[in-house]
Amino acid sequence: MPLNIIHDANGLPRTILTEPNGSSAEVLLYGGQVVSWKNERKEELLFMSSKAIWKPPKAIRGGIPVCFPQFGNLGSLEQHGFARNRMWSFDGDTSSLPPANNQSSVDLILKSTEEDLKTWPRSFELRLRISLSAGKLTLIPRVRNTDNKPFSFTFALRNYLSVSDISEVRVEGLETLDYLDNLERRKRFTEQADAVTFDGKIDRVYLTTPTKIAIIDHEKKRTFVLRKESMPDAVVWNPWDKKAKALPDLGDVDYKTMLCVDSAAIETPIVLKPFEEWKGYQELSTVSSSYCSGQLDPRKVLHGYHSPHPVNH
Repeated sequence: MPLNIIHDANGLPRTILTEPNGSSAEVLLYGGQVVSWKNERKEELLFMSSKAIWKPPKAIRGGIPVCFPQFGNLGSLEQHGFARNRMWSFDGDTSSLPPANNQSSVDLILKSTEEDLKTWPRSFELRLRISLSAGKLTLIPRVRNTDNKPFSFTFALRNYLSVSDISEVRVEGLETLDYLDNLERRKRFTEQADAVTFDGKIDRVYLTTPTKIAIIDHEKKRTFVLRKESMPDAVVWNPWDKKAKALPDLGDVDYKTMLCVDSAAIETPIVLKPFEEWKGYQELSTVSSSYCSGQLDPRKVLHGYHSPHPVNH
C-alpha cells in the first residue's frame, strides 16, 4: 500500500509519489490517472485543463489518461473506452514485476465489472505501475485476458504535455513515417517535414514509430523524451482554437500550452488468448536547455530498436 494517500476537495483519493531529488507525481484512483508530475524545481510538466471536470463519471482532461479497451471512437464504446472513468484499486499482486519503493511508485488494477461486461463482454484485468525517479516518470501497463475466449483491444497512454507556446514546439523522430490523419477521415499520408511543427489543428496516428520520440520546447529550453515499447503507434493531437472553444472542459486558450503525444497500439489491435498477458512500457523524461534541436540524430531515432508489433508476455 502506498504511503501518501490524500482525499482532494472533490473527494477523489490520490497518491502522492516522491523521490529524494525533490520531484513528485500525483495519481488518482479515478481512471488510474496521473494528474501531476513536477520536477525538482516544482515546475509542472503535465498539462491540466483550466476547465477540467473533477467529478465522476466525466473523464479528466489533462495528465495521462489511460485509453482502454478502445482508442477514440474506433468501436462501439464511449470515446477512448471506459478505463479512464472507472475507480481503480491498489494492486497487491505484483509478483511478476520487480519489487518497488512504495514512496516513489504505485501499482493499480482495474477489473471488469458486471456493468462493463454488458457493454464489452470480455473479462480482463488491467494493471498499471507508475514509478517516479529523478527526471523520469515510467508507466507499465499490463492487460490480462481472464476470459475463456480470445479478445482484442486498442490502447493508449494519452500524454498531455505542458509546453510554453505550441507554435514554438517541434517533435522529432516521426519524420518519413506514415500516419493516419483523423482530420481527413483517417486517410494515410507520409510525413514529409524533418520535424512536426504546429500552426493549426492536428490529430494524427503515426505508425510503426521508433522507441524514442523527442518533443522540443524552444522557449522553455526543455525537451521531453518519450520512450516506449509494445505500443508501436504515436498519436499527436492539439485541438487549436476553434475546437478548444467547442470543448466544454477545455479553456479557450489552453491549446497554446498543451500538446498530446501518446504511446498507442491502434492500427493493429492487440489480441490476447485466455490467460495471456500483454505488457507495455512508457518512460517520459526531461532534458534541459543544452539539449536542443538537431542533437537527436534522426537516423538513430528512426532506426534504433523498435518492435513493429506488440509483444505478448
